[in-house]
Amino acid sequence: MFSQFRFSSQGVVSNIFGKGPNLYVDPTESASVQWAVANLTCQQAQQNTSTYACVSTNSSCTRVISTMQGYVGYRCTCLPGYDGNPYIPDGCKDIDECLQTPRICKELCHNTEGNYSCTMCPDHTEYDVIRMQCTPRRNQSLLLGIIIGLTIGFGVLILSSIVIAIIRRWKRDVHKKIRRKYFQKNQGLLLEQLISSDESASEKTKIFSIEELKRATNNFDSTRILGHGGHGTIYKGILSNQHVVAIKKAKVIKEGEINDFINEVAILSQINHRNIVKLFGCCLETEVPLLVYDFIPNGSLFELLHHDSSSTFPLSWGDRLRIAAEAAGALCYLHSAASISIFHRDVKSSNILLDANYTAKVSDFGASRSVPVDQSHVVTNVQGTFGYLDPEYYQTGQLNEKSDVYSFGVVLLELLLRMQPIFTAMSGMKQNLCTYFLSEIKTRPIIDLVDPPVLEEANEEDIRQVASLAEMCIKLKGEERPTMRQVEITLQLLRTEKMTPSHVSPDRNQEIESLLTQGAIDQVMHALVNVDRANVASQRSETSCYSLEKEFLSSANLPR
Repeated sequence: MFSQFRFSSQGVVSNIFGKGPNLYVDPTESASVQWAVANLTCQQAQQNTSTYACVSTNSSCTRVISTMQGYVGYRCTCLPGYDGNPYIPDGCKDIDECLQTPRICKELCHNTEGNYSCTMCPDHTEYDVIRMQCTPRRNQSLLLGIIIGLTIGFGVLILSSIVIAIIRRWKRDVHKKIRRKYFQKNQGLLLEQLISSDESASEKTKIFSIEELKRATNNFDSTRILGHGGHGTIYKGILSNQHVVAIKKAKVIKEGEINDFINEVAILSQINHRNIVKLFGCCLETEVPLLVYDFIPNGSLFELLHHDSSSTFPLSWGDRLRIAAEAAGALCYLHSAASISIFHRDVKSSNILLDANYTAKVSDFGASRSVPVDQSHVVTNVQGTFGYLDPEYYQTGQLNEKSDVYSFGVVLLELLLRMQPIFTAMSGMKQNLCTYFLSEIKTRPIIDLVDPPVLEEANEEDIRQVASLAEMCIKLKGEERPTMRQVEITLQLLRTEKMTPSHVSPDRNQEIESLLTQGAIDQVMHALVNVDRANVASQRSETSCYSLEKEFLSSANLPR
């Protein structure tokens, strides 16, 4: 039978370990404890605030009812969502349900005062139980990272492009100003004016921009180099219209070199001769002007004579005579067919180019000088190539047409003997070709000196006549040398002897017959000294040239 148990000190005994009091109940009996603060109802207790036990703010009065005794009294508990001691002020504290385990929310948990709420994570996110927060889904994070990376990269690319474009435009403007400055310095404005005022000139000479020539030469690539001339490097270029040209670019930037290039433009712009390399155009937008010529495919006579490694030499005796006559005709035109005489000053086999048909083309006028017809010579700094240089010009500094004659005589010896103007003798010493020839011709027959293939085609008389002509050209005194007009006609006469009548006009036959009746070529040359100057006028009519003449030459301030 259950009975109400009243607590007293006798019901509390020490345990066997002596660690504090325990409530002792006989093991054979069962007991339940129902307790209350006071045997009052909640309503009665709340009326007396001084004795009311539930003093915590978040507490409530709870009725205690026993199954045996009925109503026992009241006691205090914390409200739901709170925990603690309801019998002391503020003893009941809020419970943070979001920290309880197991979790009461599947995703987001929001704690409130005495309560909590659960919410779902936003779209494209998931709940991270470690971080206890919503994070982007993994695939979404990857996509977002890619998008952000691409956006940043694209932004950097655009910004870089803008900066590069600004820098390039600034550089282009700077280069444009520099090119314009050089264009004016190199007499470009005057050349434009002269070309625009002369229809024939505009048909022959074109002023190129530096960008055009860079494209034509692949930015002056080293693989496009054709060779190195006395005054610059020659590049092969292909223009936008597929026209193949040779572009001469200065290798040294000096004031004198600039004058040479301006000088060459002034000279070549007046010339249109089949045996003189054609000036196709020029570029004046660089510190040193660039000259654009028609491309001559077979290189120079020097390369063919001295560097040809083929087993069969491509030039016959007739070809050698023809090339010599064509080069002589070009020099004769320069000396006498123009209103202003032109002295080449650097005649040599490397400046005689050969086209696809091995037609001679005289080139490289960078050292040339123009002389009015009322003057026979100019005094200038000595310039030329050793081995070809006129000794009289070297000693006096006076340049005249006979200086070119001497140099051409050396070229004749190269064609005849196929030896370089400065060669290494058997003794190992360097020797001058002219000195060697003049010395050997006194003691040895000419057939012992010439190139062996010449002996197979030419007769001894032809060889002797060419050797005699060369000997006269290289005389030490200029007054004893023939003119280029005499040299040209002499070579043409030698060529005519090998031609059939069908190749010669009747008028030309009569002239040749009358000249040949005199016997020897050297006598012909003396007879030609007094040839009527009408022949010179005839030569002018055969070759058309537009004349920029004195206005351009004087304004170009060419050194004299």
